[in-house]
Amino acid sequence: MLLFVGDFEARTRTGFFFKMEQLAFTEFLNHWFGGAVLALLQALHIAVKHPTRPISDSFAMEVLVFLLLLLFFLAARMRLSVDSPGAVQHVVEGIEGFIGDMGDEVIGHHYKQYVPYLVVLGLFILVANLIGLIPGLESPTGVPIVPLGCAITTWVYYHYQGIRRNGVLGYLKHFAGPVWWLAPLMFPIEIFSHLARVMSLTIRLFANMFAGEMVTLVFFSLVPLFVPIIFMGLHIGVAVIQTYIFVLLACVYLGEATAHEH
Repeated sequence: MLLFVGDFEARTRTGFFFKMEQLAFTEFLNHWFGGAVLALLQALHIAVKHPTRPISDSFAMEVLVFLLLLLFFLAARMRLSVDSPGAVQHVVEGIEGFIGDMGDEVIGHHYKQYVPYLVVLGLFILVANLIGLIPGLESPTGVPIVPLGCAITTWVYYHYQGIRRNGVLGYLKHFAGPVWWLAPLMFPIEIFSHLARVMSLTIRLFANMFAGEMVTLVFFSLVPLFVPIIFMGLHIGVAVIQTYIFVLLACVYLGEATAHEH
């Protein structure tokens, strides 16, 4: 729950902290659903600093991204056609094909069952990265809790798939190293390495998106015309690259977790 709702964020801007006004979409959610969210948090004994606005901007943006993706998938589903596929279907098939090829190369021949998760993960991160370019909105991935949620979800998912494919004992052999007498040394190293992946995925995505957003805002405030367009283009490039890296690493972790020991 703390991944989605929380206190009103204090954002770092050019070396100091100040409180941002809530986004219009956040105010809308708080107006209609704030009471229910507050009651739920109180029932779970979660302290809320601002009872009048229990829904944060980052959660509101996540909800908006979810709704946009839901509409996108519904549009694709309603327009599915074998004889005359439309533009939306071509886009979906292109995304599925791109991630499928990546999964085939990185994960192996058993990649297909993981493609739906990877597609949804990639689209969520990409849209969340880019939505901040729209005036009045912000990128939820520029707040640490959102990349952390994506990282933890991916971490749990690939461990679950590893256990599901190899069994508990078979999966634990991945942590023991190539020879049995190295197991006492390799096991704690592997545990620490896997835990560090959550931090690595989180910091990489958050730091790049936060920095890109800050650079764009600074140049918009200094030079309102023309020059910021260049940095908006760079922001789009960073958003796409960070999405690709996150999904690629998810494929790598899935490939390692689901590989059979010989």
